[in-house]
Amino acid sequence: MKLPKIAAAAAAAMALVALAGCGSGGDPLANETSKAPASPAPAGTVVVGSADFPESTLIGEIYAGALQAKGVKVEKKFGIGAREIYLKALEDGSIDLIPEYTGNLLQAFDPKTTASTSEDVYAELKKAVPSDLTVLAQASAEDKDAVGVTKETATKYKLKTLSDLKPHAKDLVLGGPPEWKTRERSGVPALEKVYGLTFKGDFKSLKGTLLPQALANGQIDAANIFTTDPVVQQNGFVLLEDDKNLFPAQNVVPLINKSKATPEVSEALDAVSAKLDTKALSSLLTEVVVDKKDAATVAKDWLNQNGLV
Repeated sequence: MKLPKIAAAAAAAMALVALAGCGSGGDPLANETSKAPASPAPAGTVVVGSADFPESTLIGEIYAGALQAKGVKVEKKFGIGAREIYLKALEDGSIDLIPEYTGNLLQAFDPKTTASTSEDVYAELKKAVPSDLTVLAQASAEDKDAVGVTKETATKYKLKTLSDLKPHAKDLVLGGPPEWKTRERSGVPALEKVYGLTFKGDFKSLKGTLLPQALANGQIDAANIFTTDPVVQQNGFVLLEDDKNLFPAQNVVPLINKSKATPEVSEALDAVSAKLDTKALSSLLTEVVVDKKDAATVAKDWLNQNGLV
């Protein structure tokens, strides 16, 4: 497999769409100093990798457990780090399988893509992956950009979609990570271009836990929050439907070396994707990040509950 421009493409993807959410999600491109495993994957074994953030490790544990339940020999190499690092690990065969996100992965392979919907992103991704790799069925679960409000704000203004914000944005203060202020494709400029949203006053740049805290206590009225972030369930935030598909789809998808994508392996992973939705992933992530439960245990329990072991 040849990936001659992966580093440049991954850097471009990082500039376009990051998954560095205000909570647990994180960006697989963020930890560029991490090193990939060096030893090749053993024959007859599927080596499952993950990026270096909790959600990726959790999904990796789910994939590993589903495969083991089918009698597949599995080795786990989690916490690899940046996308450009783990793509090289796939290339050299030191890992075979890793959880990915359709939109970011497509942009890594094709930085000029304009695909946005789940269907379009997935269709382009299947064509864009290198010849020795493949993506299996995507899950409905997504970890993507969203605009969140409190239940009180949603009720007061009858908000369900981003379009519903248009008559009210002038009275509401918007907050988010600093880069969101100028991000052309999925930030404040995009909200104005696609939805015609102009918010009250200046955009409030907030990092980490300060963002959901500001939303909860009324310092801001709307915020950029990722769909699986535990703060959504913790605070009862309402994520507004992106009814014009502004934010590129980020469906969870297995990226695997074709040589290891046997019918047995594919069937097991496709079964996971069929069951994993955004609400479930967010709940599982809350158990890991907030309740501090072991990711392997959380994954095993979910697999059991869904008849996948």
